[in-house]
Amino acid sequence: MATFSLLVTANPHSSQGQFSAIQFAKTLISQGHILKRVFFYADGVLVASRLNCPPSDEYNLTKTWAKLAIEHDFELVACVTVAMKRGITNAAEAERNALTGDNLDPAFEISGLGQLTEAMLESDRLVTFG
Repeated sequence: MATFSLLVTANPHSSQGQFSAIQFAKTLISQGHILKRVFFYADGVLVASRLNCPPSDEYNLTKTWAKLAIEHDFELVACVTVAMKRGITNAAEAERNALTGDNLDPAFEISGLGQLTEAMLESDRLVTFG
């Protein structure tokens, strides 16, 4: 049994990378491995918006990540710098930056690259999906 963390940089709207990361996460959990954290960076942070609303015939990646993380107790972390650049923020960052609202899905958190570094140090493997 190994501990894994994932780094997801794939755009959820134009790439297969997010779906592949979810499938990988499900597989490693089903095999008894531990998933510590999924860190979203670059366009990967776009999945963290609670306002994502794909057409009914498309897979809802935001809800799928949220459900999986809640069921299997692992963290979903969006990089604060790139999330803010892409218009994704939590209530605290919205207030700090005098924005009119927030849109971070409640299953996700916003944090810095230190969370990625910690995940790398505390996991046996870091797997990247871009």
